Amino acid sequence: QELTTVRVQDPRVHNEGSWNSYVDYKIFLHTNSKAFTAKTSCVRRRYREFAWLRRQLQRNAGLVPVPELPGKSGFFVGSTDEFIERRRRGLQHFLER
Repeated sequence: QELTTVRVQDPRVHNEGSWNSYVDYKIFLHTNSKAFTAKTSCVRRRYREFAWLRRQLQRNAGLVPVPELPGKSGFFVGSTDEFIERRRRGLQHFLER
């Protein structure tokens, strides 16, 4: 049976405290599918790259619904760590769908 797993993990804040700070996430993929030449791969991606991917999927999905991304809120009540973790879980859910 073919199996593919994807994990969103290890968020990193870049340029912390700066007006141009951002977070990227490690995306880890493991599969035993013969359709993939590499059985594991790992990349780091920002939220805006997930947004780009969603737009591309919507453009090509036809009637198939494309999952939502977690919100991109400029105002968040709580700690930055809570926001980053909530977003990480939302991105994980997006990729699993």
